[in-house]
Amino acid sequence: MSPPPFAPLPLPRSIPRGWFGRYRLELGAREGRHEHVLRLQADYFREGNNDSEDSGLRFATCQSLWKQIKSETEQIQEELNKQLFDNLVSFLRRSHSEFQEKTTEWTCQMKSSEIPTAALVLGVNVTDHDLTFKSLSEVLQNNITPYVALLQAKDCPGIKNLMQKLMGQLMNCYIDVDTSDEEDWVQVSQNRIRCSMASLISWYENITKKTDSETPSKKRTSSRHLQSPPVVVIFKDMESFTTKVLQDFLVISSQHIRELPLILIFGIATSPMIIHSLLPHSVSSLLCIELFQSLSCKEHLSTIIDKLLLTTQFAFKLSEKVLQVLINIFLYHDFSVQNFIKGFQLCIVEHFCSQPLSVLCCRLVEAKKRVNSLSHSQCENVRRLPSFRRYVESQVSEKQIALLTADNFLKIRELHCACLENRVWETEEYESSLQLARMLNKSDLVTMLQKCVEIFASSSGKEFDKVVEKLKEFLTQFQKLEVAGACQERGESVSSQKELQKKTDLYHLQKTLLELKESRRSKKLTKFEMLRFEVVDFIDNLVRNYLVPADHKTLHEIMYFNTASALREHLNAAPRIALHTALNNPYCYLKNQALKSDGGTISNKAPDICIVYKLHLECGRLINLVDWLEAFSTVVMAVEGPNAAASDQVDDIIHARFIRAVSELELLGFIKPSKQKTDHVARLTWGGC
Repeated sequence: MSPPPFAPLPLPRSIPRGWFGRYRLELGAREGRHEHVLRLQADYFREGNNDSEDSGLRFATCQSLWKQIKSETEQIQEELNKQLFDNLVSFLRRSHSEFQEKTTEWTCQMKSSEIPTAALVLGVNVTDHDLTFKSLSEVLQNNITPYVALLQAKDCPGIKNLMQKLMGQLMNCYIDVDTSDEEDWVQVSQNRIRCSMASLISWYENITKKTDSETPSKKRTSSRHLQSPPVVVIFKDMESFTTKVLQDFLVISSQHIRELPLILIFGIATSPMIIHSLLPHSVSSLLCIELFQSLSCKEHLSTIIDKLLLTTQFAFKLSEKVLQVLINIFLYHDFSVQNFIKGFQLCIVEHFCSQPLSVLCCRLVEAKKRVNSLSHSQCENVRRLPSFRRYVESQVSEKQIALLTADNFLKIRELHCACLENRVWETEEYESSLQLARMLNKSDLVTMLQKCVEIFASSSGKEFDKVVEKLKEFLTQFQKLEVAGACQERGESVSSQKELQKKTDLYHLQKTLLELKESRRSKKLTKFEMLRFEVVDFIDNLVRNYLVPADHKTLHEIMYFNTASALREHLNAAPRIALHTALNNPYCYLKNQALKSDGGTISNKAPDICIVYKLHLECGRLINLVDWLEAFSTVVMAVEGPNAAASDQVDDIIHARFIRAVSELELLGFIKPSKQKTDHVARLTWGGC
């Protein structure tokens, strides 16, 4: 008999059979899945839109915009974490240099038994910690050591599991550096190595010896690492580790710290005091702890909003309602900046999918080209916009006719600025701030003007050049008033003193004082007061001209995403409603035409759990399992027709399907076993949704 066409070649014992083929298949599957996902996303833009002539362009624009925003957010996060990571790298270098000194003094020997530990306080935004630790691991591997392990409490219920995870990650680091030798596979095979501290030390000594004996060319490639690089172990969620696991690992590590240069990093979400709460003094005294504090998540979010929304770099904007939804989720749910960015991404997708004219939501140069190539149907979409209708109503009759009939006259594009939802100058807070500005003294007013000059001068465009010139002119006038006012005050004080000295009796003195008081009340405004009012009025005009609400701008629908209800539907989870919808109407999520059915009917093509769920809605507090099974079998067997031959095998399969569906309902919390009657379950939910 001839061998099969794809008979596997004999492989070394250390490499699992079929590993390379499986790796190639996985790569191909990943690439295929990626292309399939892209096709599905493009199709999603076409579905539900009658005007799909530019769906491909909208999809490409959406992808390009998100790629730019993602790159910008990654750069922002890298800049925000730079100071923290630099401090950690400095701490690791300093700690490792002390290990390499190998002094014999008694105090140094006592200190050498301590494990260098960095207590990294990241805050309660736990969902952001993974990205932070991933970036930190890359920084450490690029600058300090290739041996970095990240441990989670869920993977380390015992000390044995912890050592397995630790050794597995560290040895994989070595495999990634050089996998050319078959001996390396035998050396790092976890099935042949006992997961203990002695095995880890032996592995580290072999690694460092091999590194020291490398050729100079290979050494240059790893020159960024320290000599005899330390082993860094990161506990991502230190509070979640059990006390016994931490105690055992720390005590064992402390006993071998001179043989294995170990450095620990504790990821802490709450307070550094958790270290002393989890560990007794005898164990915590084995640690040489240094505290590191990451940037506040609120400051992080403020920077993200400033760089993504309050900038002209990106054409896409969020309305006040949508932005408030994202901020409320951040403040009242998770404090997660990553979830805020994901919500922002969802807004981009929803906007480009639901708004056909979002094809113009791009850079100004590209938008002008696309405006000139708008089709008649796209121009009709522009005419349907509420903001465009308001704009047309404000024009003269001849221009109204041209806007509503001539496509060439319609093709215009306006710049939109970020602004508040309401007219800010009509709020009480704005009126109060204006009144306060009208009472500011000269130094405070000059300081305020200088800040305004800095802000307007930092603008990339030339739109505010005249504004900057006017503000600088005001500053010059204040400087002139300061010199003239000093001379005038000296003259007035001398003249008033001379006038008062002329009056000798009490009557004339009182009369003169009253006249001075009345004259001060009825006197005209000083030059400073007149200039102050002029400055405040100028700033008020700037606010009224530039902070016009977005929904008052023509064609604002192209740039601003305003569907807050869709955002709440996706981000504010309602698990019970979602479960009921999925089980009662699976077509809502699966989009399979065979699952379409009337409200009261049960489709036999629906998933088993959906059939069981709809049948259980018709029952009372206690459900007879036998009756339930018969009803389920009736619905399922309906597809076979009335002449279908029933057999024990089919019954067994249906019975197994029913048991699995009932178990899934119990797992979801809809039913529970009942002790009141045999072969009955109790229903736990009522009212459908």
